[in-house]
Amino acid sequence: MKYPKYKYVFAVFDFAVILISFFAAKFIAIDILNKKLILDDNSLPSIITFVVFSILFIFIFQNNYLYKINVFLTRAPQLTALLKSFIYGAILLIIFSFVIKFSLLLSSRVFMLCFIATGFIGVSVVRLFILKPYYMNFSKILHNSNVIIIGAGKSGKLLAEKLIFENFYGMRIAGFLDDNIEAGAFVFKEMKCLGKLDEMKSIVMNLEIDEIIIAIDNIGYEKLMSLIDRCNELEKSVKLTSELFNIVPEKIVTETYSGIPVVDLSPKVNKNINYIYKRVFDYVASITGLIILSPVFIIISILIKLTSPGKIFFTQMRIGKDGKPFKFYKFRSMKINSDSDKERESFMIDFIKNNYAANLNSTKIINENNITSVGKFIRKTSLDELPQLINVLKGDMSLVGPRPCLKYEYDSYDDWHKRRHTVMPGCTGVWQVSGRSTVSFRDSVVLDLYYINNMTPWLDLQLIFKTFPVMIFGRGAK
Repeated sequence: MKYPKYKYVFAVFDFAVILISFFAAKFIAIDILNKKLILDDNSLPSIITFVVFSILFIFIFQNNYLYKINVFLTRAPQLTALLKSFIYGAILLIIFSFVIKFSLLLSSRVFMLCFIATGFIGVSVVRLFILKPYYMNFSKILHNSNVIIIGAGKSGKLLAEKLIFENFYGMRIAGFLDDNIEAGAFVFKEMKCLGKLDEMKSIVMNLEIDEIIIAIDNIGYEKLMSLIDRCNELEKSVKLTSELFNIVPEKIVTETYSGIPVVDLSPKVNKNINYIYKRVFDYVASITGLIILSPVFIIISILIKLTSPGKIFFTQMRIGKDGKPFKFYKFRSMKINSDSDKERESFMIDFIKNNYAANLNSTKIINENNITSVGKFIRKTSLDELPQLINVLKGDMSLVGPRPCLKYEYDSYDDWHKRRHTVMPGCTGVWQVSGRSTVSFRDSVVLDLYYINNMTPWLDLQLIFKTFPVMIFGRGAK
């Protein structure tokens, strides 16, 4: 995975401190507090458990944004996130112990309290009093990041000014790239324009650039997407600050450079490896889900048949990966013969073309008189979408990804919109957990493109877990 070097350093220290905390907690419980634990001091299962959960804590820290530099450089927000992480991790450890009957935790609550205390204090001390001063004083050694800024306009100059005068990040700005300024011309302070965008590859290689920050003004989505592709081909860290992507920091916690939100758009995992992981995970999870949820399927099916005539399942042709159509399954929530709504089609085409404001009640127009009594509930809670597990099992969809669209919607897309179909569509995604129907069309595309550029197994798990409260409370659903 491609992350700045300092994040790996922090993760290694966190792992070491947490692992030591497990053994320290055992020592305190047994040798100091004289608690009897049903445990062999050299028990291999215990050591393996400690190592595995120390790694798991790294992912929990990542989920709580503890590796974002703007969080790391704070005190109160960082300590709050650390405490929350240890509580979550302890709960997972307790659940795991009860499931496999792991004797260490089942025999003593004192051990868990000692672990939380030693782990929280240990990680806090190392981060605040060792890593933070080291980072602040030797950031160039730790980060060692040479940066170029694409765009020598107002946004690029503002970013450069912030990074120069509030540079906690160990960055060295090599210069700017801009098609509208001559190479060698001074842009800000002593920093010059290094050349045109067509020269980016050679400039990045010759100057050993580590990170590319796009801060270009007056650019459309299509050209911006093409520019991001060109930057990612160089296999460097790519960040973006642009009003076109403002929805991302509004909905997702991103890093900030001296108060300026930056969106990370560099792929983190090899596409082929990620595809294999997603397919294996989707296959296992969809089978498990269909088995566990079979009583729910039966209950909903009975209620649908009892309250309205017609089929239990609603099927529809949707557009999937690379624009290929597939049969899409949902529980029927509307009366028969009400799905061919020309008014909805006209609205959606207009919505895509004109990108209505996000304060509409819904991004899709629905004749509520056509919704069945059961349909209102299953639509509000998204239970009508459970049959999509069948699509996941068949390989038409993934659990996480951009939502599949209808053909007339796809035909109305601009070219940059169609980029959301370069991956397999999903049952849930970034924009679904960020507001669903309350997010405008253009913003939903931007959030999907953010996901595509940041796909990792851990992000998928985060989005799956965040989907449950959205379903329970019906946020943004219609």
